[in-house]
Amino acid sequence: MEYAEVKKLKLPESPGVYFFRNARKKILYIGKATSLRDRVRSYFSPDLIETRSPLIEAMVQDAKSVDFIQTDSVLEALILETSLIKTHKPLHNTDGKDDKSFNFVIITNEKFPKVLVVREREILKKKGKGKTKAKDVFGPFPHGTQLKEAVKIVRKIFPFRDTCTPHSGKPCFNRQIGLCPGICSDEITEKEYQKNIRNIRLFFEGKKKSLRGTLHREMMSAAKKLEFEEAAKIKKTIFALEHIQDVALIKDESFKTPSGFRIEAYDIAHLSGMFVVGVMTVVEGEGAQKSEYRKFKIKGFQGVDDTKALKEILERRLTHPEWQLPKLIVVDGGTAQKNTAEQVLKDAGVKIPVVGVVKNENHKAKELLGNRELKDEYEKQIILANSEAHRFALGFHRKSRGRAFR
Repeated sequence: MEYAEVKKLKLPESPGVYFFRNARKKILYIGKATSLRDRVRSYFSPDLIETRSPLIEAMVQDAKSVDFIQTDSVLEALILETSLIKTHKPLHNTDGKDDKSFNFVIITNEKFPKVLVVREREILKKKGKGKTKAKDVFGPFPHGTQLKEAVKIVRKIFPFRDTCTPHSGKPCFNRQIGLCPGICSDEITEKEYQKNIRNIRLFFEGKKKSLRGTLHREMMSAAKKLEFEEAAKIKKTIFALEHIQDVALIKDESFKTPSGFRIEAYDIAHLSGMFVVGVMTVVEGEGAQKSEYRKFKIKGFQGVDDTKALKEILERRLTHPEWQLPKLIVVDGGTAQKNTAEQVLKDAGVKIPVVGVVKNENHKAKELLGNRELKDEYEKQIILANSEAHRFALGFHRKSRGRAFR
């Protein structure tokens, strides 16, 4: 394939898995991407020989077509990539085959199963009839760091046991931070915990649609039985599943913002106009600069008016000369939010470009509004900053709302 042919492909700027095929449509290579468009195009850059292995260079020369599957998140792309490599065993995916050092996710065969990240040699040790025999195995995952981050994300949605002792009567550390459902302290029954394990299994099998349907039916059943607390809990899980926060995986696809090029992103969170809060996040250099994040409780009003809240936050932010001014501001929203930010900056006599991030129904970026050159050059950083702002705003809002009901 030539670069001109690749540019004609309608590749989305969203996560997914891509396939390089030869003239006979045989799959040569399978990969995952944060942005399918950027990743596939990168294989046809002039410096391919310097930046890729000879195996990949040969694959690109043999490739005649590219296909892809779009996913809702990088996390799902990571899981789907591993599953497809295992199924098709492409010649050029040597990283995913026949190496005992690769990582797997296993679910143990116990009354209260553990979910563990292990190497293949550890799986071989669990082939006996003991209680710790691996009942389900997912993998191999060639990138250990990414897998560990992925499991952390899944655990926040579906808490599980890894090391604690059932019925010990004392909550383990992970229970205290919400990552264990309370097996150690008898807060969950075997039947309830098996539902969590079922959900994790479906997720790692790539059956998100089936998982979402199962959870929705359970939510409706609980509501019908007037078990509203349980229904609300399941609804919260469905929301987390549909708004997966996988910034750690996005960062793993390396990029570096030039030193001194500071990007600030802003987002608002509220509950039907109540407990309105906003946040500022910062991306610079190697990535997110969490020590420079800031929180704002909206003081000027209560109600559903994101542009008014954004205006208040930016005005308050500009009263802090000790905070370094950014080179780019990112706002969550469309033209209204972008115009509001630009007007605040104009009134303050500050010249900083603004980019708006328009989301789809799954709260994923579908369009960037603003200077084309800045959007093209810093797209990944803009999306990272915006994703971090969304995550940080939701967390701050939950804490603020929780304090109000104490």
